[in-house]
Amino acid sequence: MTLALMLQGTGSDVGKSVLLAGLARAYTRWGIEVRPFKPQNMSNNAAVTADGGEIGRAQALQARACGTIPATDMNPVLLKPQSESGAQIVLEGRVWGGAHAREYRQLAPSLLPAVLGAFARLAEAADLVLIEGAGSPAEINLRDGDIANMGFAEAADVPVVLIGDIERGGVIAQLVGTCELLSASERALLAGYIVNKFRGDIRLFDGGIRALDERTGLRCFGVVPYFPAAARLPAEDSLALSSPAPFRSLLEKKWGVERVRIAVPVLPRIANFDDFDPLRAEPGVELVMVAPGLPLPRDAALVILPGSKATIGDLEFLRREGWDIDLLAHRRQGGRILGLCGGYQMLGRTITDRFGSEGQKETVSGLGLLQVDTVLEAGKRLAETTGIELLTGMPVRGYEMHLGNTTGPGLDRPMLRLASGVDGCVSHDGRVAGCYLHGLFASDLFRRAFLKALGADTGEVAYEQQIETTLDALADHLERTIDLPALLATARPPRLKSAA
Repeated sequence: MTLALMLQGTGSDVGKSVLLAGLARAYTRWGIEVRPFKPQNMSNNAAVTADGGEIGRAQALQARACGTIPATDMNPVLLKPQSESGAQIVLEGRVWGGAHAREYRQLAPSLLPAVLGAFARLAEAADLVLIEGAGSPAEINLRDGDIANMGFAEAADVPVVLIGDIERGGVIAQLVGTCELLSASERALLAGYIVNKFRGDIRLFDGGIRALDERTGLRCFGVVPYFPAAARLPAEDSLALSSPAPFRSLLEKKWGVERVRIAVPVLPRIANFDDFDPLRAEPGVELVMVAPGLPLPRDAALVILPGSKATIGDLEFLRREGWDIDLLAHRRQGGRILGLCGGYQMLGRTITDRFGSEGQKETVSGLGLLQVDTVLEAGKRLAETTGIELLTGMPVRGYEMHLGNTTGPGLDRPMLRLASGVDGCVSHDGRVAGCYLHGLFASDLFRRAFLKALGADTGEVAYEQQIETTLDALADHLERTIDLPALLATARPPRLKSAA
């Protein structure tokens, strides 16, 4: 029978997604058919599935760790924030609607049957389903109607292992406090805990383990040392974004390391920012994620406008930050600009939200750097595709994930030729370009040719192979530090209860 085990965290960003990916790769190497599952995710980093749906980027990475293709059943509910209090709801891979936070809390219980159905279908093809929670089960103010943590665990009757993050401090309080805030029936599902992101001599935490054992009665499955290489894996959400200093480090100045600087403004609803991971991996590139309140660096060779879940709102934010002025100055000084998806739409002349997809029906002026106009339509295009970048002639592959139909004279100078037709636009002087294709920088030959044109020294980074190597190294790391046989023995067949 299929076995199941759920990882829940004491908070957000404690490493659940990465740990699950590593465990999935480790158990897959043991010959076990593993599948990842996350009942409810909240992220604007998404991936396209083979059947034209979308799921959280973390579940796509976890599927890769299992050696299988991503499927919509792996993440049946995906919430994509569009404002401070509202989100688009993607149900079973398709846009279902939108809701504000209070509305969603009332709505969520009605989605549980779909969640349990997806889980049941996924389990049919697996020996082991590893389930990831969201946030923390200790948020008891949100417990009514929960389908992401203990609400799902009780409905499916699956054992739960808690993940605590010692790097942020107070891990004993995290774990003990979480246990204390759970109900008796919820505590009965707890099978043990893992302490993640430890730095230093693990033996110094022996007393902490004894204290946790005494206060929780739970088993410690392992203390996992910090794994720096996790930064090479695609991040789940914007919590992973840091704000590097806007100037080169003293170390780089001292040793005379010169790299081509590429700047990306961090917009409030930035989406699919893993587009930039291959650039970050290149030794000849300094990727600067520019935080609000900072100007775009004047010495950047390239500014990339990223994808956005709220294109019009993020364009207005960009203007409030004065980044539109920085972009125009960058353009006048001979710098290059690239827009991806929503960033491409911003570079055009106008954006029209015909159906109020982002809040209200309106037409706004774009930055006017490309001679195109975009109308946001009701339907979303979701497709994986391949093609070539026309300037370099190099192959590209990636996926489209966007609302909007773009027209205008600028399309006579496309950036890409894809299997589905031409895509994007390039300015007359070639210094401004945009397209809808996400993931194009993961194509090694194109990336190297593109960076060479910027004057960057490119290495021999094979990006997709680097992800595979990192997943294997992560699995090795967990095999050394977690009692994997004992953890597997904790898993048991789920017993799905009625969602009513």
